Amino acid sequence: MPASPIRKLTPFADKAKLDGKKVYHLNIGQPDIETPEGMLNAIKNISFKVWAYTPSEGTLSYRKKLVEYYNKLGYNITPDNIIVTTGGSEAITISMMACLDPGDEVIIPEPFYANYNGFACQSDIVVKPILSYIENGFALPAISEFEKLITDKTKAIIICNPNNPTGYLYSREELEALKELALKYDLYLFSDEAYREFCYDGQTFTSPMHLEGLDQHVIVMDTVSKRYSACGARLGCLITKNKEVIAAGLKFAQARLSPGMVEQIAGEAAVDTPDEYFKTVNKEYTARRDTIVNALNKMEGVYCPNPGGAFYVVAQLPIDNADKFCQWMLESFSHDNSTVMMAPATGFYSTAGAGLNEVRMAYVLNINDIEKAMICLDEALKVYPGRLVAVAAGSSSL
Repeated sequence: MPASPIRKLTPFADKAKLDGKKVYHLNIGQPDIETPEGMLNAIKNISFKVWAYTPSEGTLSYRKKLVEYYNKLGYNITPDNIIVTTGGSEAITISMMACLDPGDEVIIPEPFYANYNGFACQSDIVVKPILSYIENGFALPAISEFEKLITDKTKAIIICNPNNPTGYLYSREELEALKELALKYDLYLFSDEAYREFCYDGQTFTSPMHLEGLDQHVIVMDTVSKRYSACGARLGCLITKNKEVIAAGLKFAQARLSPGMVEQIAGEAAVDTPDEYFKTVNKEYTARRDTIVNALNKMEGVYCPNPGGAFYVVAQLPIDNADKFCQWMLESFSHDNSTVMMAPATGFYSTAGAGLNEVRMAYVLNINDIEKAMICLDEALKVYPGRLVAVAAGSSSL
């Protein structure tokens, strides 16, 4: 199993805190936005006498409520198209295990959510990475590049839209191209939509569920973690109109018994969260994005594309090795008795040598803290022993 690039440096951060340093956590997508009040009140008002098992596929009342949410988005589903999962992570693992046999291959544009590697390892399937590049903001690679990787073992493509770690928002045209590829080679299209609500600058979100003729191929993997700032709820779902996938997925769901009762009660209430909540959150994240991107691109030798969604950036730094640099920041550097924790981008790639001078940062802190963290990072880059003499903005990360 690969170590998580998001969490593997935690012991160094803990040591820095013990030494009295302030650590700005830009390494993990844990929002500081408040969870909707209705969700928390639902938990406070629980009155059951027995904390019982729920159905393996999730309670009918919660699945009906989810149908309300997704059909407002145009997904046109029923409760029978949903399996409630223990976090979005379980939706991904169940999807992989239900649709791919050991040794089968899945193509994923990289950099990608690091835990896809871990989930693939657990499921005994093979990740075939396809590089996207910082020069064009990590846009979807050409379909011809996908076709070069397809073998008789290829069974699926995974996209995360908007993307973690890059923040790239796939266009409808890009999804239409993936649709044609999935139909041509009879592939599943897994769509990780954890950041659906976070699209900026008036851009619109498109799901493969919106595309005609793809019903038997699409599997949506979702979570309440980011949408409602409820990462600790561990509540997600798998959605597909493919009845065979639902039947296979249900066997895995039965094997782990059931998703949590309390989480589903909270999740049911969350669907009624007012639209104003999301408008306020979107405005806040847009301001945070602008703050971090502008600050990064003012630093000498740093390049950071402007993401269209989610709440992450991948930045190219004038450094020799991102893993070494991120550890050095925690172990050996401080500015005004503070330092910054980031995720080395190497952990978001499968291609050897990729992302060596890139880091992922989550703009989940308030603007004041982001500004202080960027000052700290700028000062660190000036004195880092492994600083490169010059890096052309947007040059290849390989």
